[in-house]
Amino acid sequence: QVQLVESGGGSVQAGGSLRLSCATSGYTYSSYCMGWFRQAPGKEREGVAVISSAGGASYVDSVRGRFTISQDIAKKIVYLQMNSLKPEDTAMYYCAASLGNLRPSERSYLLRYPARSDQYKYWGQGTQVTVSS
Repeated sequence: QVQLVESGGGSVQAGGSLRLSCATSGYTYSSYCMGWFRQAPGKEREGVAVISSAGGASYVDSVRGRFTISQDIAKKIVYLQMNSLKPEDTAMYYCAASLGNLRPSERSYLLRYPARSDQYKYWGQGTQVTVSS
């Protein structure tokens, strides 16, 4: 059974930083993508960043240059380092894991479209991030 557990959320002032973690269990595929998504109250869920098992990463325009996605494959943890936070970053943040055994072309597709969520099968429960002005 695959489980994703996010942690690291909290309340910070604008300009501050947080690091989110997503611990995975039961997810043993060697070719995959992991993504971070967020959803603010009254808004649709949106993609934030994606990382592939090969190490490629991509970001949506609104966070590029401020957020960094990374992974510790041995520990099976995916991180999202968030710097220069803005009030508009306030949301529930979710990590997600794709179907396993992706072909390289499928990984490339998810990296090309970090905002897409339809290819992700497993989701965590979320961690709240609140940024005050």
